[in-house]
Amino acid sequence: MGGAWLGMAPFTVYVLIFLGLPLYEVIHGAFTSDADQLTLHNFSTIFSSSEYWIPLKNSLILSAWTAGLGAVLGTWLAAAVVATPHGSMLRRVVSSASGVLAYFGGVALAFMLIAAYGRPPGGVLTTWLKDIGIDLYAQGFNISSLFGVGIAYVFFQVPLMVILITPALEGLRPQWQEAAESLGASKLEYARHVAVPVMTPPFLGALLVLFGNAFAAYATVLALVGVTVPLVPAAIEAAINGNVLVNQDRIAFALGVEMILVVSIVMVFYWMVQRRARRWLQ
Repeated sequence: MGGAWLGMAPFTVYVLIFLGLPLYEVIHGAFTSDADQLTLHNFSTIFSSSEYWIPLKNSLILSAWTAGLGAVLGTWLAAAVVATPHGSMLRRVVSSASGVLAYFGGVALAFMLIAAYGRPPGGVLTTWLKDIGIDLYAQGFNISSLFGVGIAYVFFQVPLMVILITPALEGLRPQWQEAAESLGASKLEYARHVAVPVMTPPFLGALLVLFGNAFAAYATVLALVGVTVPLVPAAIEAAINGNVLVNQDRIAFALGVEMILVVSIVMVFYWMVQRRARRWLQ
């Protein structure tokens, strides 16, 4: 037992330094004034001003639709991969690519999207489409917009969903379908009464992870659109750097606590859903 705790010591120190201390600084800064006195003024400011409500609303909507789209496309791709034999080339390629692309964000992803979907003649894909008569920007498309940020999020939401949902899909035992068919059930009835109920908890759990992942994304949106699009990360950046008003770092801390609360609520629901999912997949 002592050896196990000793082995955990480096990880514990790492968590305390790189997670515990920053978390303390954010919470302490959010609940104190510049004179280091306890106050709720920072929260009353962000909850009473549309300047901070609009970024929260946009972040929630953006996280919801990118999580939903990523979950659907990721499950579809994962189901196609699981249907292939173990060790197949498709399975190996998709698994390896998902492991890399799920964490491919920030400046690299923003540069790739600008290079591909930027305004002609800058964007390779948009320039090619314009040459064949399809001008996306004339039709209202703009990669440096809220919708453009959503496209960027989907790029890493889909592979993350593949990673999360593949074990659950592999947990669907072939014997269940064989038993259902032996009792006279069709494939549709098996999917409706067995597969869908079993897959619903892990799907919802993965959907919640994708929502939290999108809501907490920071580097991608700042690299792609900066502070021009009203999102919580952009509001934090503007408050820290004083782009609108100076000495707003306490407001940035309060916005950080707001993000922590939203992600914490999502993780609690995820834990509840996973408890139900484990009962089926053990």
